Amino acid sequence: MASKVYFSRTITPEKVLEMYELLGVDLPGKVAVKLHSGEKGNQNFLGPDFWKPVIDHVKGTVVECNTAYAGARDVTERHQQLMREHGWAEHFDVDIMDGEGPDLQLLIPSGKVIQKNFVGKNLTNYDSLLVLSHFKGHPMGGFGGAIKQLSIGIASSYGKKHIHGAGDASLGFKGDHNGFLEAMADAASSVAKRFAGKAVYISVMKNLSVDCDCCAVAEDPCMADIGVLASLDPIAIDQAGLDLIYAQKDDPGLPHMLERIESRNGVHTIEAAAELNFGSREYELIEIELTRQGAPLRAPFACHNCNFWLSALTFRFQSSIMYMETYVQSHLILIKGAQHEEKTVFPPVHPACTDADRFGGGLPA
Repeated sequence: MASKVYFSRTITPEKVLEMYELLGVDLPGKVAVKLHSGEKGNQNFLGPDFWKPVIDHVKGTVVECNTAYAGARDVTERHQQLMREHGWAEHFDVDIMDGEGPDLQLLIPSGKVIQKNFVGKNLTNYDSLLVLSHFKGHPMGGFGGAIKQLSIGIASSYGKKHIHGAGDASLGFKGDHNGFLEAMADAASSVAKRFAGKAVYISVMKNLSVDCDCCAVAEDPCMADIGVLASLDPIAIDQAGLDLIYAQKDDPGLPHMLERIESRNGVHTIEAAAELNFGSREYELIEIELTRQGAPLRAPFACHNCNFWLSALTFRFQSSIMYMETYVQSHLILIKGAQHEEKTVFPPVHPACTDADRFGGGLPA
C-alpha cells in the first residue's frame, strides 16, 4: 500500500508546522526531536529559528548524540557548548543522549549486517519521536534524510562507528561501503519500530549542498530549494525526496548532486530499508499549497462542477485527517509522483455545491 507524502513548495517555519498539522497526529508524552544541529563552521544547517514553531508546538526536546569523528561535537562538554553557540540551548531543552553511558542496545533480529544498534541511553526517556531532516547530499551516504537521522543521528558515538564499520567498530569509516549503507538501514529499522505509530517525519529540501551539515567545511548549495515533505513513513519520505531531486531537470546543479548521490550508491540505503519492512518505497505525493491568510489554493484544487475554490481554512478547520483525506479525494485532482502526473479522482465534483459556505470558502469572484 502506498504511503502518503505531503509536499509544499513553500519553505517557511510556519509551513513546516502546517505540514505537521496536516498529518493529523498528536505525538504522545515526552517528544524527542531529532534534527541536525550543525557542525561548527557549517553554513548550511537549518537553525533553531527555522524549526522553532513546530518544536514549540509539540513541546519537544532537541536530542543529539556525540559524533564518531573529531570535532566540536565528539565530546559531551564541547557538544553542549556548540549547542549553546548555535542557539539550540537558548530556545529549547537539549539532551545529548549518550552523554553518560552505558549505551542502550536495540536488537535487530532481522538485520542484514548488524543485529544490535547502540544508541544514547536517554532514548528511553521519550514516548514519541519527531524527525526533522535537512534533506541534502552527504559525503559518505550520498544523501541524508530521515533514514540517516534514525540511524547515524540517534546512534551513540560508539554506535556510529559500529554502523560505519558495518558491524566492526574498529574499522570506523573504513568499513565496506555497501555494508555501511545496509547497516544504516538496519539501525534505522530498530528505532522506527521502537516508535511505530508514534513518529512523524518532516524533510526540508533547502540549502541543497552535496555535503552534510556534519561538514565543518562544506560546499555551498548547488541546487535551488525545492520544498517541504511530511509523512508518517521514513522510507517513503526519503524516496520522495530523492525522486524530487531527479525531477529538477532544469537545475544546473543537478549533475553535481547526482554525481554525489550515485557515486556513493545512495539509493541502496532506501532499497535495504524497504526490505526490512518498516516503511514503503511506494508513495503518493500530494502537493498542498496552504496559507495562513486563507488565500485560494492553486488551480487544480477546484471543483469540476461548480468551480468552488478550497481555501486554507478548509484544511485547518477540520480536526479529522480521515475526513480531510476523504474530502480531498472526493473532488480534487491529486498530484502523484515526482513527475506531477495529474489524476482525477472519482467523483470530481464538490460534495455540497449548493452549500459551499459550510466548507469555509465560497464561489470565486
